[in-house]
Amino acid sequence: MDTISKREIIDRVAHKLDIKRTVVKRVVEKFLDEIVEQLCRDNRVEFRHFGVFKCKHRAARLGHNPRTLERVTVPSQRIVKFKVALHVKSRLAAAVQVKSATSGSGKVGPPRDGSRDGTTRAADGQQATPAKPTKV
Repeated sequence: MDTISKREIIDRVAHKLDIKRTVVKRVVEKFLDEIVEQLCRDNRVEFRHFGVFKCKHRAARLGHNPRTLERVTVPSQRIVKFKVALHVKSRLAAAVQVKSATSGSGKVGPPRDGSRDGTTRAADGQQATPAKPTKV
């Protein structure tokens, strides 16, 4: 899985539309700034066939420090939630089906036992053994 940066997206759009990179960069930055501005105002930002961004308020709660197990108060905060549209969900599902059909393994992600290469982890320097097949 690759990470695509904002810069790469700007470069791709500029190339596809044959527009100067600086113009595309200004548009993308203003677009993102406007989304953040609307979320700061507690507005819901909806893109048809893509998804919805909305701001949620998370109430204050009691938590604990995992190192010391000391109880701490976690203050209330605003978080951004994104709900993906059905159109995007169906395209992602189709892409996964195509990818799994071409790869031949039928697996979508890493094995559930935490290994990355299909073997179980060995303890105390022992050799790794092949992982048992999982039911899908």
